[in-house]
Amino acid sequence: MKKIYLDNASTTSIRPEVVQEMTQIMMEDYGNPSSTHSLGRNSKNILELSRKAIAKCINASAQEIIFTSSATEANNWILRSAVKDLKVSRIITSKVEHHAVLHVVEQLQREFGIAVDFVKVNANGAVDLTHLVELLSHEGKALVSLMHVNNETGVVLDLQRVGMLCREYNVLFHSDTVQSVGKRRIDLQLISVDFLVATAHKFHGPKGIGFAFVKKNSGLQPLFYGGEQEKGLRAGTEPVHQIAGMTKALVISYENLEQETAHITTLKTYLVSKITEFFPQATFNGGTDGICTILNILLPFSKDKTAMILFHLDMKGIAVSRGSACQSGSIRPSHVLAEMLSEEDLKKPNLRISMSHYNTKEDIDRLIEGLKSL
Repeated sequence: MKKIYLDNASTTSIRPEVVQEMTQIMMEDYGNPSSTHSLGRNSKNILELSRKAIAKCINASAQEIIFTSSATEANNWILRSAVKDLKVSRIITSKVEHHAVLHVVEQLQREFGIAVDFVKVNANGAVDLTHLVELLSHEGKALVSLMHVNNETGVVLDLQRVGMLCREYNVLFHSDTVQSVGKRRIDLQLISVDFLVATAHKFHGPKGIGFAFVKKNSGLQPLFYGGEQEKGLRAGTEPVHQIAGMTKALVISYENLEQETAHITTLKTYLVSKITEFFPQATFNGGTDGICTILNILLPFSKDKTAMILFHLDMKGIAVSRGSACQSGSIRPSHVLAEMLSEEDLKKPNLRISMSHYNTKEDIDRLIEGLKSL
């Protein structure tokens, strides 16, 4: 039985070209990039060429790209240093952020006594920009932390507009762009943002590697201490093969962006039409106009089927989720949907279908058949 993978917002399969690139580097370019001999210099060269290639993809300068183990690490580092070293006393965020931001903000509030303001979220999952302007007008050194694309609903933030507002009010702007880097064009010469984070395994690269864009002269200090790697901002020997793999994945993603986006958009349109046809009472959390890769569906099934729906589909070889993989073992309702839905709707089964260019219409048909058999 062919496995149908529709959980790409959790992680993606690695492109074959990326595996090939990483394998070659592990076999041949195994020197420590901090070593001065030829093997070390080769590794250092791969590292810096990767940094330049990633910077080019998002129209930043190479010195503004810092390699990290994950987006979670990058979020922790940026938010903690903003409070501790840049003397931010207030963070403006939303209750639909990923826990890699929300839990950090909660900890910083406990540890440093900072003020935390939550910008309102509309019923469609979009951030209320009018309320954001109101919060920006308050006193005190502030930082805004809002994700570009919501990982559960696919709702897209107007990054350029929020960046302009933050600059107007002289407020720092941090955005978790995990679900958009490699899937949407991001031009940092057009967007006023101080910090972005991304992770390779969301755009068909390896797990365990990501990067942060840190605007030059930001004043951030390291999260932990050791060697002088990454301009002294991120100690630890760089995993050259993973960095090269991430770079390869990102470059290929942007080279094929229009073609792959068109394919995934066609699949999403087809999925919406099939859900509407066979489950006319179903609704789409966050609507259908978000990023093409994610669709969140509230199904018109009885609440007693909520616990079994993922298991039922898995038995049929179909991998989907109900929300963030980081809390998939939880039976509690999604904190994102809790901000958008009524108590009654929260009890109904919801599915997050997240697609990639590897998916086909046949995959969607198998999913629909699996749902019909419920």
